[in-house]
Amino acid sequence: MTWSEMQPLLEQACWDTLYMVGWSTLIAVVAGLPLGILLVLTDRGGLLQNTVLNKLIGQIVNIARSMPFIILMVALMGFTRWMTGTTIGRDAAIVPLAIGAIPFFARLVETAVREVDGGLVEAVQSMGGSIWTVVRKVLVPESLPSLISSTTTTIVTLIGYSAMAGTVGAGGLGDIAIRYGYQRFETDLMWITVGILAVVISVIQFAGDYAARRLHHRGGHSGSAPKLRLLKLKASPSQAS
Repeated sequence: MTWSEMQPLLEQACWDTLYMVGWSTLIAVVAGLPLGILLVLTDRGGLLQNTVLNKLIGQIVNIARSMPFIILMVALMGFTRWMTGTTIGRDAAIVPLAIGAIPFFARLVETAVREVDGGLVEAVQSMGGSIWTVVRKVLVPESLPSLISSTTTTIVTLIGYSAMAGTVGAGGLGDIAIRYGYQRFETDLMWITVGILAVVISVIQFAGDYAARRLHHRGGHSGSAPKLRLLKLKASPSQAS
């Protein structure tokens, strides 16, 4: 196969992969972020402590995370057909990709939020802040560098998932590698596909690491967080007396 024949295939496959990964990442972040925060809030000692709810959500997340993606795709075919009208193509692939990524991202969010200094939470509460204020002003801003790293990890994982989705007709670079590189013995095309995936993952990882480092060097928090720290420091002498 000549380059002129490969080029349109690769261009369409790249766009299909970016389309699937982009939408599934957006859905995973929108659904996984509040789920991860809820796991922290409902845990023992949390602001919304509810052991039963926490264990229930945790078990659901654990079961979803433990399921291999290729099995998840097959298990969700009925749901995918109900959502999109088909089980083939990039739109259909978004459903299992997003559902598989939500619990994965939620656990990363939980880990990131747990690293936030509890003293800041106490400072907001002492000033009469609500739970929503704590989440919006402390938990999310303070964990933002880690959340960006978590999003980067999720995107890289979804690129790998999208390649597996190509084996069942989802399209994208994985589909090209299987249909042409493996089944038709177009070895050159398969290695070009591998190279493209490696470059895309490297660029995304670099961009995510750079953004996380920049936020970390700038403090990793919103403008309200330094004020909260200042209030905490001011409150310490009076509490000691």
